[in-house]
Amino acid sequence: MGTGGAALVAAAAAVAVVVVTRLWTVLLHLVWRPYAVARAFERQGVRGPPYRVLVGNSKELRHGEAGPLRQVGAVRQVGPGPDHTVPGGHGPRLHRRRRLVAPPPRRAPGVHHGQAQGDDGGDGGVRGGGDPGVGGARRRERGGGGDGGGRAAVHGAHRRRHLAHGVRQQLPAGEEVFLAQRELQFIAFSSIYNVRVPGMQYVPTKANVRRWQLESTVRGTLMAIIGERLAAAKEARGYGSDVLGLMLEANAAGDDGGKRQQAMTMDEIIDECKTFVFAGHDTTSHLLTWSMFLLGTHPEWQQRLREEVIRECGGAEVPLRGDALNKLKLVTMVLYEMLWLYGAVPMISRQATADVDLCGMKVPKGTRLLIPIAMLHRNEELWGADADAFNPFRFRDGIGRAAAHPNALLSFSLGQRSCIGQDFAMLEAKATLALILRWFVFEVAPEYVHGPVDFVTLQPSKGLPVMLKFLDV
Repeated sequence: MGTGGAALVAAAAAVAVVVVTRLWTVLLHLVWRPYAVARAFERQGVRGPPYRVLVGNSKELRHGEAGPLRQVGAVRQVGPGPDHTVPGGHGPRLHRRRRLVAPPPRRAPGVHHGQAQGDDGGDGGVRGGGDPGVGGARRRERGGGGDGGGRAAVHGAHRRRHLAHGVRQQLPAGEEVFLAQRELQFIAFSSIYNVRVPGMQYVPTKANVRRWQLESTVRGTLMAIIGERLAAAKEARGYGSDVLGLMLEANAAGDDGGKRQQAMTMDEIIDECKTFVFAGHDTTSHLLTWSMFLLGTHPEWQQRLREEVIRECGGAEVPLRGDALNKLKLVTMVLYEMLWLYGAVPMISRQATADVDLCGMKVPKGTRLLIPIAMLHRNEELWGADADAFNPFRFRDGIGRAAAHPNALLSFSLGQRSCIGQDFAMLEAKATLALILRWFVFEVAPEYVHGPVDFVTLQPSKGLPVMLKFLDV
């Protein structure tokens, strides 16, 4: 055999080794490990639906989590069900299933209750209360949009989104990034229970091509913004005083013997920008949507908050000050109660990075643990007999004393993975609620249908129409 033939054989052998290695890895990941993990849990008395190669338990998840776990409204436990091992997709998952119901909120006259229907329009069917929209509301009254008695009906879909424009538009072209992020979010959530075929993410399907275009738009826009900041810094104009500027400044500060020691890569900085563009909108809009719902169905609490806001912040003509917002104890209690009843994320996921023992149950490394926040927030052992009632006084002494465990409120998660923007979101929500309460009396419109749905965050599936009335009318 000549030199060329030997080289060809060597190349073929190398390719065969790579192919066999990859095939073995895929078999371990898709076949052996899910069955091994399922058997490990079965030995501990935890059983679930059978695992199917490639498909996993997508069908069970679609009819289980996508049903009762998405329609969580004011959820409460109504009885324990069997423990399940649910290796969704291709990785093992473990969560304890409880049957959920969505009862009508107490003391909410005139509110209809229906099943959440998921998507209801191009924006996921979300219409939330939000921006005071003083000018718009007055125009509605004058143009016949009210009821003739100084009241105006407002659907908060666009109002709620415009509320966060001030945050997003601190960055040039921030709106373009936001819209692309929203569409990427919809694509990801719509396919969450689809069968995952290895390598399909690289096939130029219609969905993949659109996803690539959106990702390119987001990255290109953010890179342009970052480029402008870097150019400004070279001209001694600084990186800017916002979060992006602080990240870039900290990244450029590391210097060890003339060699740059960057704290973050450019990809990591871009990922952080994506997070803040998305979270800076959704957290605030979520807080305001469900706060408007709760205060609109509990007018006595709405009046208490209005009196506190006027007492501490002054009337509508007085500019809001940070020190005054920090004195709004009742407003803070209501916001925490809203986060407890209608937290943005009903369930969070964590992956075991090592074999771990959780309360006597051995969880293998790599298992994804699903933490059902919505159910834990209805646990009477933690929260007492009124665990499904609206009672902001439970937070009278702060979060740590509201329940039997100091870390029972999980709306912002806990530990190093907790929400980095929670303080900002709370402050922004306080300021906006204060503005609304100083201008308006409001109530939930009679046509409202109660059907919360989990679409990345917990949202009203049929929108949240509210009736606004000016205080001076």
